[in-house]
Amino acid sequence: MKSELYSILIRPIMTEKVVSASQSTNTYAFEVPVSANKIEIRRAVEQAFKVKVVGVRTAMQHGGTRRFGYRRVTQPDVKRAYVTLAEGDRIDLL
Repeated sequence: MKSELYSILIRPIMTEKVVSASQSTNTYAFEVPVSANKIEIRRAVEQAFKVKVVGVRTAMQHGGTRRFGYRRVTQPDVKRAYVTLAEGDRIDLL
């Protein structure tokens, strides 16, 4: 059960924009697998942090190609989940 939670929630994203959104709109961001859907993300966050999730938005960042000397390397695709919590709930990530 716990391994399923941590296979869906790879890591929290702590950028300046996400931190200000967490303070103003109670929204947190996580990196998730490309195959994860919104229902799985909602269940994982609710079970891992014992909070009530109001909404989940996802965004795909497609990996591009980069050059290292004469080689071209393709970066992996990354999926982010923006999770909005119910009023009064918080996640302490720091």
